[in-house]
Amino acid sequence: MTIAAQPLAAIRTRDPQAALNAATPHVRHLTVNVADGGTIWEREIALLLRDNTMVRSMAERILGQAVAYTLATMEHKDVHLGVGKIVDIGVHQLILDTPVYFALCDLYNNGAYRHHAPFIERRRDGLCIRTADFLRADGWVVDEELWASDGADCSPCDNKVPDSH
Repeated sequence: MTIAAQPLAAIRTRDPQAALNAATPHVRHLTVNVADGGTIWEREIALLLRDNTMVRSMAERILGQAVAYTLATMEHKDVHLGVGKIVDIGVHQLILDTPVYFALCDLYNNGAYRHHAPFIERRRDGLCIRTADFLRADGWVVDEELWASDGADCSPCDNKVPDSH
C-alpha cells in the first residue's frame, strides 16, 4: 500500500502516554498498580525497568514507540508495518501484560484480540524506516534513533494469521 502524506495542518499529534492510559477503564483483571491510583503507563515503565537493563528515559522512549506501533497496527490493518529489535522490547511488554493488552484490544481494535505472530526470519528491506514514516504521518512523534538503529532489520508479523500485526 502506498502511504499518502497528509498536509501538515491535518496532522494531529498523538500522545502515547495518554493513549495507553485511556485504556484504564477497559482493564478488567488487573487490580495492582492501576486500581490503586497508579497509571498503566507507570506500570509498563516499571515492568520494563524490572526486566531490562536500561534507564527510565530509555524505557519511556521504547514504550512510547511501542504504543504508537501497536495502536497503528490496530487502527490500520491494511498497512503492513514492522518493528525492529529495540521497539519490539516495548511491544512485547504490552503483549505480555495481558490484562493491559486485552484492554488495548478492547479500546483500539473493536474488542477483538490482535495477534502477534512474528516471522522467524527478519526482513532486511527497510520496513522499519517505512513504518516510522507511516507513524509520523499518522500523528505520532517518531524517535528517529530507535527506528533507524534497526531500519534494515525488521521483525514483521505473518499477515496470514487472522488479525495479526
